[in-house]
Amino acid sequence: MSTRPTKDQLAAAHNATIPDVIAPGLDVLFCGINPGLYSGALGQHFARPGNRFWPALHAGGFTPRRYAPGEQEKLLDLKLGVTNVVARTTARADELTGDELREGGKLLVAKVLEYRPRWLAVVGITAYRTAFGFPKARVGPQDHRIGDTRVWVLPNPSGLNAHWTPAGLGEEFRRLRTASEDCRNR
Repeated sequence: MSTRPTKDQLAAAHNATIPDVIAPGLDVLFCGINPGLYSGALGQHFARPGNRFWPALHAGGFTPRRYAPGEQEKLLDLKLGVTNVVARTTARADELTGDELREGGKLLVAKVLEYRPRWLAVVGITAYRTAFGFPKARVGPQDHRIGDTRVWVLPNPSGLNAHWTPAGLGEEFRRLRTASEDCRNR
């Protein structure tokens, strides 16, 4: 498949799922809200060209260079992974119901307890608040833990989230990287 899905491929991707990039004992498991149609059509996380996840990951110091979505499996070599709160693809995250997010939160807890990453980094404060029932949560480290896994909330890297600049996203990712390295070195 080309790197730009066709209109038909995008339409066919509605309600598709993308496999997690996950393994036991990761340093950080990044968790998106849910995949968009572009990602679903390509089978790659954060694949839409305007999504700022991959640049923020690099700016935060997690990757030695800016990875492309097609290189997502290389994250495992860096002890990083990617999953989603809700597995099904939609055109927009606001198509998800509160019930779907809460159910996704329960499934995510089970996944985290099974794979035991050091950190779960949810990229999207609103999704985190709904999925886990913390309506006043803010971006950054959370008091909430899942087993031994610490939780960090990052801003949504979607290009639609213009409130966060690329530099601001990179700084938030860098804060998490520093905390994850401090945790690993203890």
